[in-house]
Amino acid sequence: MRLVLASASPRRLDLLARIGVVPDAVVPADLDESVLKGELPRVHALRLAEQKARAVATLQADALILAADTVVAVGRRILPKVEDEATLRRCMALLSGRRHRVMTGVALALPGDQLRSRVVETAITMKRLSAEEIDHYAGHGEWHGKAGGYALQGYGEVYVRHIAGSYSNVVGLPLAETRHLLKGAGYPLA
Repeated sequence: MRLVLASASPRRLDLLARIGVVPDAVVPADLDESVLKGELPRVHALRLAEQKARAVATLQADALILAADTVVAVGRRILPKVEDEATLRRCMALLSGRRHRVMTGVALALPGDQLRSRVVETAITMKRLSAEEIDHYAGHGEWHGKAGGYALQGYGEVYVRHIAGSYSNVVGLPLAETRHLLKGAGYPLA
């Protein structure tokens, strides 16, 4: 049974390797990831994961297609994938001293136009950040392209006071749920 990962994320490849999964191919889906008007974070993460899985399934109809999308949310507000330092600083100021949620939608498209999906949520509390700490983190550069502007698996972890839920979810792919989806579809796992 072929498995295709519909993501260009090296973190997702690393996470899959932790459970002994090496996809046969990596085919990122090219979608508009804009938030729809009034769309809630949980709905947004699930919608994008399912759209990515379906888009790649049209190209790889005989394979299992695994797709995911991770969002960082403060209340109903979805934080962007950070591409510049000004956006990073706004995100870090918003997260400073607050609890936020990280949600990952995971979708598995099966041959025959079947789709199985779920959303996993992790709650994180950041310490109150000083201007110096934000300056220091801005100099790291690891925030580039990260939802909400920080990498839990990197230096960003030093700012986290509390985490409730799946660590791998925050990194980009909830392993327990992904493994369950794959096993349920008959993918060979130990």
